Amino acid sequence: MSKEFWSIALSKRVAFNALRVALVIGTILNIINQGSAFLAWHGIHWGHVALNYVTPFCVATWSATKNELDRRRGK
Repeated sequence: MSKEFWSIALSKRVAFNALRVALVIGTILNIINQGSAFLAWHGIHWGHVALNYVTPFCVATWSATKNELDRRRGK
């Protein structure tokens, strides 16, 4: 990946928007996947909780960065 890619991906605008997406989608995924465990406060898989937030953050960052690169290159 190019220096330009990382510059865009780590920009405040992209990171902040990806964080908002991750908080919303990650929370929904955690409710779907482990809602009963949270209600009982028993058997929570904290690694899965983290992945439910990290995955949408990475997807949103990748998508926004690719869109910005394509826009800059006139695609």
